[in-house]
Amino acid sequence: MSPKRARGQNAGLTRQAILQAALALADREGLKALSMRRIGQELGVEAMSLYQHVAGKDALLDGLVEQLFTQAAPPLAEAASWQEGLREYACTLMRVLLAHPNVIPLVVGRPAITPQNLHLMEDALHMLRAAGVPLERALDMLYAVTGFVVGHVAILAASGRDRHAPGNRLEAIPDPDLRETPLLAEATRAQRSSGPDPRFGFALEAMLRGFDTI
Repeated sequence: MSPKRARGQNAGLTRQAILQAALALADREGLKALSMRRIGQELGVEAMSLYQHVAGKDALLDGLVEQLFTQAAPPLAEAASWQEGLREYACTLMRVLLAHPNVIPLVVGRPAITPQNLHLMEDALHMLRAAGVPLERALDMLYAVTGFVVGHVAILAASGRDRHAPGNRLEAIPDPDLRETPLLAEATRAQRSSGPDPRFGFALEAMLRGFDTI
């Protein structure tokens, strides 16, 4: 490729375009498919040109995690209360993660401390402090909600359930024979009739109410 042609092809290349291409590739083919050369092919540029915008593979993987948290960030300043803000954040984060199941292992295993992620945390802390929550407690609350969502989604992904599956481990049995455990049978039937993933909503509400009592 001539230098002139390379400059022409790379003219519109940005970090965001690279991360979007990487996320699309991971969604289609999994994390093992990610390489600077392959992403360059997806974008129609030489792999070396990517390094002008992304320092390397680690920065690329951190950027993928950043993309998901950015998609999940609600307009916290518009929330009627800190409870509503954290609830919306948790529910949106779960939807975003389940929409990109191949990237969930990165979210579990990488802190991804990027400038964008730090700004997202800053916005959340600003909302909580404005509501009267001490900063050190606010950070604990933010980590607790994020950890709960990521852990819940990781379990769903590991067990092979899709985003619409309820959170009951007995759901895989069409009609479980629980005659010797009638209370468990009744509870299982009740959860099946209460909509998708009732356990997530129950635990989230318990967590948010618990924050108010500490």
